[in-house]
Amino acid sequence: MKMKALAKTRPAPGLELIEIDVPTPGPHDVLIKVTAASICGTDVHIYRWDEWSQHRIKPPLILGHEFAGEIVALGEAVTGLEVGMPVSAEGHIVDHTCAACRAGQAHLCRNTQVIGIDRHGAFAEYVLVPAENVWVNAPDTPPEIASLQDPFGNAVHTAFAFDLAGQHVLVNGCGPIGLMAIPVARAIGAKTIFATDVNEQRLALARQMGADHTLNPRHDDVVGEILAATEGDGVDVVLEMSGAAPAIRTALEALRPGGKVAALGLVGNALELDWSDLIVIKGATVQGIYGRKIWDTWYRMRALLQTGAVNLAPLITHRIALDEFERGFELLMNPGDEVVAKVVMYPNA
Repeated sequence: MKMKALAKTRPAPGLELIEIDVPTPGPHDVLIKVTAASICGTDVHIYRWDEWSQHRIKPPLILGHEFAGEIVALGEAVTGLEVGMPVSAEGHIVDHTCAACRAGQAHLCRNTQVIGIDRHGAFAEYVLVPAENVWVNAPDTPPEIASLQDPFGNAVHTAFAFDLAGQHVLVNGCGPIGLMAIPVARAIGAKTIFATDVNEQRLALARQMGADHTLNPRHDDVVGEILAATEGDGVDVVLEMSGAAPAIRTALEALRPGGKVAALGLVGNALELDWSDLIVIKGATVQGIYGRKIWDTWYRMRALLQTGAVNLAPLITHRIALDEFERGFELLMNPGDEVVAKVVMYPNA
């Protein structure tokens, strides 16, 4: 049986819609019919075929790691799962033998294979996933919301890095993950939430997601306004999502002495900053964040979504069929005046 799939077929910009055989499950695999798949910033990097992609991606490759679907076939050794279950998947396939895995930090496995990056992904009618990576979704969770759990996990992991209860929090960068972090910070007790971005449409979404103050460094005095709103102290915690050197320096300047930074955003080039004044003398704590804790973060996500503490629906700004992928990537790369956050594709529509 054949299926449609969206793939990087050659080492050049762009993607192609192809036909390929539906994969057959091995003994420990699960075959999933994809009901929704959202486009990630990483997928955009691969589409553009930038320097990172050229060193990491080996065509031909089916993209996509943010998805939801329904189990349609099980490998003979799989237990605890059933055909028909609504599922998503943890995208990091780990070795269980490296030092990080053995220390209970599987999300930092040095031999990780990532779905849609190192092996075929979910921009297809069907995707094959190891059974141990499958996450069973609540039956009442809409597939498009369930497809957002991969990036939502990054936001939850970042927000839970430090105790935010009663704290002044700065979400530095309002891409989809930064926007997701805003209601998480609110749900776990943040006193005041500041959000920064250079895109006014994203700042409007930040306000919709619950930010108290939104600031655009292109025309706002970010540090001055934060200090004024915190009686001269600065923020207690920065959730760094931007990966932008100027934004990172500004956030550190707005951080109070003894404050903490949970850093998720990846910086493209080497970062220059005043290490002595902004980190050492300030007594700042900086914690790097990668991926999601397996499976601790997923249980936190489930609680936040099922209790209604976090609503991700406003972040789904566009819905398209798989064969409309060019429109979806164009929206993310060149949004113009449109509000664009998450673009969800429906491979089996």
